[in-house]
Amino acid sequence: MGAVNQLLLAGALVMFAGILLGAFSSRLGVPFLVVFLLVGMLAGEDGIGGIDFDDHRTAFFVGNLALAIILLDGGLRTKLATFRVALRPSLVLASIGVVATAVPVGLFTAWVLDIDWRTGLLLGSIVGSTDAAAVFALLRASGTRLNERVANTLEIESGVNDPTAIFLTTMLIQALMAPQELHGLGLVRELVVQFGLGALLGLLLGRAMAWIMKRAQVGEGLAALLLCSGGVVSFGAVNAVGGSGFVAVYLVGLVVGNRMRRAGENLMRAMDGMAWLAQSSMFLLLGLLVTPGEIPGVLWPALLVSAFLMIVARPFAVWLCLLPFRFAAREVGFMGWMGLRGAVPIVLAMFPLLAGVPGAELLFNVAFVVVLTSLLLQGASVPYAARRFGVGLPPRDEPRVRSTLSDDELAVLEFPIGERSPLMGMELRTMALPEGANVVGVLRAGQLLPAPQAAALRPADVVMLVAPDAEVDHLSELFSRVDVAARRRYYGDFVLEGDASLADVCAAYGCELPPELAGLTLDEAMRRRAPRVVEGDAVAISRLLLIAREIAAGKVVKVGLKLERTRG
Repeated sequence: MGAVNQLLLAGALVMFAGILLGAFSSRLGVPFLVVFLLVGMLAGEDGIGGIDFDDHRTAFFVGNLALAIILLDGGLRTKLATFRVALRPSLVLASIGVVATAVPVGLFTAWVLDIDWRTGLLLGSIVGSTDAAAVFALLRASGTRLNERVANTLEIESGVNDPTAIFLTTMLIQALMAPQELHGLGLVRELVVQFGLGALLGLLLGRAMAWIMKRAQVGEGLAALLLCSGGVVSFGAVNAVGGSGFVAVYLVGLVVGNRMRRAGENLMRAMDGMAWLAQSSMFLLLGLLVTPGEIPGVLWPALLVSAFLMIVARPFAVWLCLLPFRFAAREVGFMGWMGLRGAVPIVLAMFPLLAGVPGAELLFNVAFVVVLTSLLLQGASVPYAARRFGVGLPPRDEPRVRSTLSDDELAVLEFPIGERSPLMGMELRTMALPEGANVVGVLRAGQLLPAPQAAALRPADVVMLVAPDAEVDHLSELFSRVDVAARRRYYGDFVLEGDASLADVCAAYGCELPPELAGLTLDEAMRRRAPRVVEGDAVAISRLLLIAREIAAGKVVKVGLKLERTRG
């Protein structure tokens, strides 16, 4: 009993310290996940905690369980519409991109560490894939809104690239341990089966899970547990039949999230807590697994490998893979830099340890340094890199409270009115609300006022609405309290309707109308020039610079307008 109490005390103290230090360090720009890794190291055998932990099988089990929950949560928050926009480039990055990263990193590693080239390629395969835990957590925690095409490409890539990394890692372990049993055709068939079964079963199990979630009469707290357990069941079942559980559980989350439209706010908060618990537990355990005393011996070569990965291999692979797609150079540059590594490389580094590969400890320590530097440099630079490459969007307020009605078709929303809100002093009856949106009332000084009695909006008012689920983004834009000047700098001073005539706009601003765009609306003209337009995309037509400000059902409904300066 005493041993159990000591274990509970040590585990709770480590988690408690990690959360407190993470809350403080996030103000300095240090990612939470780095803090959990460092706290785990400090609590380990070479740190002040003195905890002797070297159970790789337990760490491997916890790592896979945590990754399943993280991928489920990531899929749950991905919109199907933007999934379609980013699917093809993401799949190329998740397959060819991993190989194009792993090979040069592996050869460079073999040269720097003076090891067998196959062992070098094994390390390249271990660190070749981006990590879902790092990408999902850091993109959300940074508070940065990215161009949806860029954000979803990064998220989907990180969610589905694990089978390629696992395939390469297991193939090279076999090449080192039992080369006579290595059969190229069989390995390729195994990769295809993993992807195919993972995708097919993930979609089918996702539909079944969505059906269960809609009909299960449980509270939102239990609903999160039901969803997590169902996701882990899908992960384990697909792995058991030879498919990729990582791909499957991500698709389960994607299908459930989109079939339930927008999940209730309480459910999403519960899922967010589950994901953070999984991430923090995994990184603490991985920190405990590391022996800090062994790191100095490989630090400088490992830093060279990390620098080569971040500055050369990943940008080259992204550039190569995205050549056939219509990505701007700034978008390619940002995605090249944001190749975040996290728990997946450390989990994959356990494969050689469990298989008894000679030099596996060296690979594990190098992979750890690569992950740590990636989180510190790339993870902490998300806001700066987004501004530097011009892929960040102006921030937008989400509803303070959001829940769903009528089989997820209607949403109940609450939007607070801040001191700097552009709606300050406006009367509700004069607001141009989207079709189907109705104001329930205004919460003012603890009293709920009916809409007709609210008169002009005041600071600290909370507007309560019922609206179609598809209009939530539109309303978030309308009630946004962020700096108006920042939005004007990005979108321009003028906002036009997407169904306005391009000819009329050109005539109003003295611009020449391109003959091929005659008779088109602004929406049609923008989609003619940029077929997969997303929010933030800019299209130049004559002297007009049209910026997609709001997208609905694949159409541009609000357009920001800037005019190019004439040269005199």
